[in-house]
Parts: sequence; structure tokens; C-alpha cells
Amino acid sequence: MPYHWQSKSVKTSGVEDMVLLSKIQESAIVENLHKRFLDDQIYTYIGPVLIAVNPFKNLPYFTDKEVDMYQGAALYENPPHVYALSDAMYRNMVSDWEKQCIIISGESGAGKTVSAKFIMSYLAKVSGGGPNVQRVKDVILESNPLLEAFGNAKTIRNNNSSRFGKYVEIQFGRGGQPDGGKISNFLLEKSRVVSQNAMERNFHIFYQLCSGSTSEDREQLGLTSPDYYYYLNQSGTYVVDGIDDVKEYQDTKTAMNVIGISSEEQTEVLSIVAGILHLGNISFVESGNYAAPADDEFLAFPAFLLGVNDQLLRTKLTSRIIDTKWGGKTESVQMTLNVEQASYTRDALAKTLYARMFDYLVQAVNQAMQKDRDDVSVGILDIYGFEIFQKNGFEQFCINFVNEKLQQIFIELTLKAEQEEYVEEGITWKPIEYFNNKVVCDLIESKKPPGIMLVLDDICATMHAQSEGADAKLLEKLGQAALPGKEHYVGFSAGFHVQHYAGKVTYESEGFCEKNRDVLFKDIIELMQSSQHRFIVQLFPDDIKTERRGRPTTASNKIRTQANQLVDKLMQCTPHYVRCIKPNETKKAHDWEGDRVKHQVEYLGLKENIRVRRAGFAYRRPFQKFLRRYAVLTPETFPEWRGSVIDGIKHLMTSVNMEPDQWQLGRSKVFVKNPESLFLLEEVRERKYDSYARVLQKAWRRFHSDLYFDNLKKKASSLVVNKKERRRGTINRNFFGDYLGLEHNPAVRSLVGKREKVDFAVTVNKYDRRFKCAKRDLIVTQQFLYLIGREKITKGMQKGQIIDVVKRKVTMEEISAVSLSPHQDDFVVLHMGDYDTVMETVFKTEFLNVLSAKYQHQTAKPLRITFNAALVMKRIDLWCCTHLDDCDEDDSVVCLFVRPSFCLSVCLSCFAIDYKL
Repeated sequence: MPYHWQSKSVKTSGVEDMVLLSKIQESAIVENLHKRFLDDQIYTYIGPVLIAVNPFKNLPYFTDKEVDMYQGAALYENPPHVYALSDAMYRNMVSDWEKQCIIISGESGAGKTVSAKFIMSYLAKVSGGGPNVQRVKDVILESNPLLEAFGNAKTIRNNNSSRFGKYVEIQFGRGGQPDGGKISNFLLEKSRVVSQNAMERNFHIFYQLCSGSTSEDREQLGLTSPDYYYYLNQSGTYVVDGIDDVKEYQDTKTAMNVIGISSEEQTEVLSIVAGILHLGNISFVESGNYAAPADDEFLAFPAFLLGVNDQLLRTKLTSRIIDTKWGGKTESVQMTLNVEQASYTRDALAKTLYARMFDYLVQAVNQAMQKDRDDVSVGILDIYGFEIFQKNGFEQFCINFVNEKLQQIFIELTLKAEQEEYVEEGITWKPIEYFNNKVVCDLIESKKPPGIMLVLDDICATMHAQSEGADAKLLEKLGQAALPGKEHYVGFSAGFHVQHYAGKVTYESEGFCEKNRDVLFKDIIELMQSSQHRFIVQLFPDDIKTERRGRPTTASNKIRTQANQLVDKLMQCTPHYVRCIKPNETKKAHDWEGDRVKHQVEYLGLKENIRVRRAGFAYRRPFQKFLRRYAVLTPETFPEWRGSVIDGIKHLMTSVNMEPDQWQLGRSKVFVKNPESLFLLEEVRERKYDSYARVLQKAWRRFHSDLYFDNLKKKASSLVVNKKERRRGTINRNFFGDYLGLEHNPAVRSLVGKREKVDFAVTVNKYDRRFKCAKRDLIVTQQFLYLIGREKITKGMQKGQIIDVVKRKVTMEEISAVSLSPHQDDFVVLHMGDYDTVMETVFKTEFLNVLSAKYQHQTAKPLRITFNAALVMKRIDLWCCTHLDDCDEDDSVVCLFVRPSFCLSVCLSCFAIDYKL
């Protein structure tokens, strides 16, 4: 018999696993992805790695049907899908009790965020239940629209681009149910709050608030159309195809409620968002070589929304208090700012307000699903992808650095570590060359010799209040420094080039030093701490009185620390990979740019990944773990193998007849070559566990059924005692319920509802209107009574075959009464519906007991059971009878009154019948 994963009737396009490609070339990989993309097959495997191509449209295979199909199935049992990878990760976590993570990578617009949402929704659907579990699931799912509203924006390359990185850890209990979680966020693109490139937008929440808020809120927050606000009108783009700002604003509000953010705090958050918009409309003019607001009226509304004095806001935006030291004394001096400095201060306040509000939202999500202890977790990494724009600045430099670190993890674990493992384990292996991007990571973050970020920090440490000339000094020092991996760096007058793994990127150095300093002056902190709103004060807990010693923390230092902490966290988990590919720049379905896809295939290292996977082994496990997992396959190894672990493994492989070329023993691990061989082991293991489970289930069911039927007999006897004569040998008969053996009769069982529990099933003699006997299967469930018979097919290909059909199906409510005679016969008359049914069964007592119980349960009233020699029926027409006037068994004659003018008599001893008009 073939295993279930060996048979599929699904249409395939191209090759589902590119390890099986006949030619391992970039062009063959691109062509295979193209074929599948045109047929809306966006997922493809490279061994356990999932390749996902952005379809730029909604596809129909993300429903509950697919969830059921992929749940518990082997990875190759169904077509490639993100649900298959999610299920494999979830089952690995439960079975091995080890932390898992999914690393989703790809350039901006490749579909990383959507993949992360599909993974989270799948885990929420297949994991356990319960009120607390459901609450955690709701928080996890609702965190997506909330953080997308405040952290995503339209860029040139993506209409819903994540402008921050997040690592979502879903924590699970012993039963595999989610009972906690944590979100780590990093690298929010704060600069987007105050400026955007052409054809881009600010964060979604600003447009949602302008479009979706009520008239009352618009008046309270002073809102109008987006083109009125300087922070929104710089790009000239306000509406995005496929994004409904009004609907998404309601989704954002719903998410806040689910997460547990109070209505007062929601009002505070939205007031800050509106306050930032009004803050941006404060412009400055030169007045006596110093900055002054162009119109003081524009100070009032942001001051009102932020709860500060408008004159204090004016002072803090146009002047700054600096501390000077002279002769061991510290003196504070108020310095008046010029227009450029005042604008910078205003923007710094807006960016800091937004960033701290965003951190609060992440903290609120974490508090809603925090857990006392950390058992195991599934981590989902969603970070904005590699970016190459016309103008690339400090933000792109940091983004691309983090992507270099993620690429390094992929290389370390899928190319480098795998090949090194084969050598260490003594497996015959021919090395496969690949590009190791560690040299690029060192160029950026190395300490000795110092990389670009360290040189940048040195320059920032020597900067004073003025930043003029700092960027030029940075380029000069980078040109003189002995940078590690300097062959990947080229400087020029206005910036520098870095040869990243994804291609050459040109960075303009303007603003590098200022953005890296990320300084928030004391004056701004004092201003916010003077707010009348407690919520805003809590966002600024800074202690400005304590003098700081040492270098201030820079933005590059923060992102470098966060990136390395993230890498350490990922390395503690069993990794799974989704490599996302963007097929075009037009963002249209079925539009394919071959050169663009080929470039991504090259820099993602898919060809090398295929070569390593093809030449290597799909599965490896330490000896003890392997033997412990598959010991159940044979009686010699289960429950304990008495011998060497290697002999035990060989015994297991022999027992399943695995081909010798499909597995090898290393020095400490077992290596299995093809996934099909692994699935063979898993299939046999599942069948063994299934057989053992059936033994336990049968024993448990037998014990409880004995108790159940013992009580059933006691109840049944009360229905007929002193009312009907019983034959010998039936007093102590056991009740079994299912006399048809429906477990082994799927044809009959399929005629009953799939989720209906069968309480009684037996074959009876059913009498028709001519009193002709026919066999019927009587089945009683919780709601229905079935009479099932046989019919011969008279037409079609199956002509002449006998099939099972439902002759009659009635609800419990349709049954009005049941009639029996007081004699030792087996006749039962069911009064129901348009006509009654006469039948004969030796299990009438058990049937009556079950039927009365189900009837009582469904109708909340007792079933009427009558015992009388005269059994009344309706709608029966007889065509011929014999006379009973001379019958000797007078006491055995039963009268069936059909109509007032018609009487049918049946002798229950000799079964002679008669009628009288």
C-alpha cells in the first residue's frame, strides 16, 4: 500500500522542490519560479527552505480548508505552502520541546510582512484553546494592524512597507497552546515622521486619523485634509491603491481595544499623533539673525494637544540652554537658535514623541500577553528588506547592515555549518564554494581594526553643538583608515560605495553624523516633563539633573547592539527560512521581470543552497535522539534497547527496509539523505502509535461501556417490567448498542451525519403496506432515526449494483408514540410523520431505552409508550388477507385499527392475518 504522502492528484507547475531541477543554474531557477508564478503557485521549496514570490493579489488558498489540509501533514505531502513550513515548525517545537524561529528575508516589497501574518494566523488556528489562550491569540493577531498603522508606510517600492523591525516570540505551554508572547522592536525610521521622498507617504496612522476620525474627534484634534500639514504634503501623495484608510482606522481602534489600551490612553495617543501634525506647521523666519515663529498662532494648537504652555513651547524651539565649564565651574547659558537650528529642534521633538509613543504601543502589546516564565517559543522575524534607492542615507545604511547580519545567519547555518558538519562527522563530501558576507559585516561593525560604524562614532564623539563639516571629516577619516574588507568600500567626494551581498549601494554622507548622534536636548525633555498630561510625562522619564559621564549612546551603537542580540537570540533556536522574492517594480499581478528576479536569486545564494542540499542530507539527528524517537518501531528497541546505540539504529533501519544509500552513520549523528526516507520512518512511527492508541482506547471504552450498559439495562427494565412478557434467556443479556459493526461498515456509516454519534444500530424486519417483510438497518443518533435499505441501480455505469440508501429519516420531534403488544413477540410500531412503521426486532427493550432517552433529551418531554393488544396504525392499504375467524390462538390475535370502518387482525402465534369492513 502506498503511503499517503506518495500519492497526490494536484496539478503541478514546474518543480515543487528545486533540489530536483535537472540543471542547477540561475536561469533554470528563474524559469521554474516563472512557470509557477504564472499559474499562481507562489511557493517553492529548496529542501526545507521556502521560496515565496509576491503575487501582488489575493489568492484563494489561505482558507480554513488549507489549514485543515496542512495540519499534521508531512512537509512534502501537499503542495509547497507557508502553512506547511509553519506546521513543521510547530510540530518540531511540541515534539522536541525546543525553541523555533522563522527568518523571513528579502528586499522591500517582496511580501515579508504578509508571510509573517499568515504564519501567526496559522499558529493561532491550530494550537490549543481556552479563555486565556484565546485572549493571547487575539492579542497576537490584533498586534498586526496596530503596529502596521504606526510602523508601516508607503514607499516607492512597497505600498505597505514595514519601517521598523520586529521579532515576535509566541510562547507556548506544555500542551502546545500559546499562553504568552513578546515583541522586540528596533530601528524605527523616525526621520519619516518629518520628511518623505516623492511618491511616498508618512506612517499610515496620520492618514487614517485624517480620514477615519469622527466629526467630534476632528474638531477636538483640529484635523483637516492631509495636504494642510507640512509633515504630510512634502511628497504630494495622500491615497494608496488597495489601502482603505477609513476601514483601517477602525481596525486600529479595534486592535487597541483588544490589546487592552484604555479609552483615555487611546485619546492621548491620538492627541500626540495630531499634535505632531500641528507641530510640523510651525515654521520659522529670521528675525535679527535669530529664528522666530512665522506665525505665533500656529503654536497654540500643538501646545494644547501636548498639554504645554504655548510660550514655553516657543522658547524651547527657538533657544537652547548649554552648560559651559570654565575654571572648574559650570555655568548655564541660553543660546538663541537660527532658523535651521530651530527647524531641527522642532523635527527632533516630533521624531522623539513619535518614537516613544511607538515604544509604548509595543510595551502595551507585551503587557497584554506577558508570561511569568519562558518555556519554549516560536520566533517570527519580520524586518524591512534590503533597500537600494536613488538617494541612500544613514537609514538605508543601518537597514542594509541588519540584512547583512541576517544573510550571515543563513550562510552560517545552511551553507557553511552544514558543510563543516559533514567533514566533522566523517561523511564523504566535496566542498561547494559560496560567497561569505562576513567580510562585509566586518567592514561595517568591526572593532579591531575599526569598521565604518566605529569610525562614525569617533567623529560624533568629537562633535560639538555645531555639526558643520562633520560629514566631510567622516569621509576623510574613512579614506585614511585601514578598514577591514576595504575591497568592498570605495569613497568619493559626497559619500561612499559599499559592495553588499545584494549589490553595490551608494550612500550620501550628508546627515550621517547628525542622525547618528540622535541627541535630544535637555530643553525638549524639560518641555515634555512640564506637560499637563500624565501620559506624555511618563513617556519622558529621563533624569536630566544627573550628569552623564562617558560617550553618549549613538544610533549606530544601538542598532549594532540590537542586531547582535537578535543574532544571539536566533542562534538559540532551530531556524526555518522564508526567502521572499519581488517579481516586478510595477506591483501588478502576473508581471514578471526576469533580470530583477535573477539578481535576487543570485544574491540570495539559491543556486549554492540547492547544490549543498542536493549533495547533502535532508535530515540529521544525534544517535541517542534518533534511537529514542524511533524505538517504538520494533519490539526489540521498545521500550528500551539492550545493546550499543549504533546496533540499535542499524536494527531500526533494517526493520523498515531502508536502502543503504539513503542513510549514513557519522561519528555522533545519523544522516538520512532524502525527505521521502524520513517520511517512511515517520509514517511507520505514526502507525505504531496509532495501533497502541487503539488498544488503550478499546480498553478504556470497554470499561466505560460496561458501566454505561449496566445502567442502561437497569433503566430499560423499568420501561417493560409488568407490561410485556419476556422470553427466557433475555433477562441478563448485555447491551452493546452497535449490532451492525459500523466501525467496519463505512458504506452504511457514511449515510449518517459525519459528526453524529450512533447510539443504537441493528438490522430489523420492516413490514410494508402489503405486510411484506424486508430487511432494514435501524440507526438511532442524538437527533435522528434512520431506516436504511438496499436498492439496485437501474441506469448508468453502475447498473445492476446494490447500494445502501436512506429509506426514511425522521427527527425525534416527529415521533409521537411507540406501540407494543403485551405478549412474547418482537413487533414494534413507530407512530411518526405521515405514516407509521411496523418492524420486528429482538432488541426491542434496548431500542426503547435508547429512543426514549434521546427523545427526552431533544424534546424535553417523555416518549409515550403504549402496551396494548390493539395496535393502531394509519395510512396502510391492504390488497389481500386471510380470515382469522377459525384461529385457535384467540389470545394471540392483535387488532390493528386503520380507520374507523376498517380493522386488520394479526395472529402473533401463526402470523395469519385478516381484515373486516
